[in-house]
Formats: sequence, C-alpha cells, structure tokens
Amino acid sequence: MKKVALFFGSTTGTCEEIAYKIAKQLNLSKSDVYNVTDLSADKVAEYEVLLLGTSTWGDGELQDDWYDGIEVLKGVDLADKTVALFGCGDSESYSDTFCDGIGLLYKDLKASGCTFIGNKVPTDSYEFASSLAVDNGAFVGLAIDDLNQSGLTDARIEDWVNELKRNSLPSKRALIRIE
Repeated sequence: MKKVALFFGSTTGTCEEIAYKIAKQLNLSKSDVYNVTDLSADKVAEYEVLLLGTSTWGDGELQDDWYDGIEVLKGVDLADKTVALFGCGDSESYSDTFCDGIGLLYKDLKASGCTFIGNKVPTDSYEFASSLAVDNGAFVGLAIDDLNQSGLTDARIEDWVNELKRNSLPSKRALIRIE
C-alpha cells in the first residue's frame, strides 16, 4: 500500500475541517495530516501520495502559508509522487476566482513530473463565473464551497475519495493503508 500524507493551508479553519473529513474517509492516521507550515523536503520524502489542500483568498490567491509550502515542493523531486488537490472557495462573493488556489497549486506542480489523481471533477453542480482550477472543462481537484453549498460538501468529499480509491492504482485496490 502507498503511504499517504495530507497537507492543508487554512486561515479560518474551513479548509482544515475539510482536510480532516477527507482524512477520516480515507482512514488516514492523524499523524499523516499536517498543516502546510510543517511541510518539508524530509516529510515529502516519507510519502508516495500527497493530498494538498488550500483555500482561496483575495482576488484568487493561495492561502498565505502555501507560498512557502509551494517553494518546498518545487525544491524536491516529485517524479515518483502521486498528488491530489482539494480546496475551498466562495462561489457567490468571488465567482470570478472560485477555488483559484487549487489552480495555482496545479500550475506550479504541473511540470514537476508528479502524477495527478482526482483531477477530473465535473463542474456541472457548481455555480461560478470562472476559475483557474478548471482545465479541459473539469476541476483539477476537489472544489468545495462550504459557505454557500454546505449541503453538498459531504457528498462531494465522498465522491472524490471514492474516485481516488477506484482509479489511483492499477490493481484497483484501496489507495490508503488502514491502521
């Protein structure tokens, strides 16, 4: 089984809450869930799969702690890593930059050689004007609007986690090790 870590950046606690919901559905140990401020080259080396979560701020910016975190990731070899992205945004107040943070992480890591999973999330159940997190008609990771569409959050997480489990390994076995 592949060893999985989840790194999140959260200012108000929403992305952290989403991170722990994802971790619970994947049966991740709490010791494998980190604030992005704890991201280091040594931590990255310990894991084969990296789940990366950010909220989107201002006019489509990364959560503040991710600016250092992305520099760490750019400084390590990700060629043998599998990466899945998730993030939070506000589709009503920031409809033109909805979940841009996910798109910024994707853009920064696209040339790293990592393999992305969970990166074809349909946009049809969302209402927004534009997003850097959309590529070829789908979100490049799980997009969550827990402010305006909280009733859809748990189902979106469950669907995404099931997709990760179904399609991340050639053998179709569960992605996550259960402790």
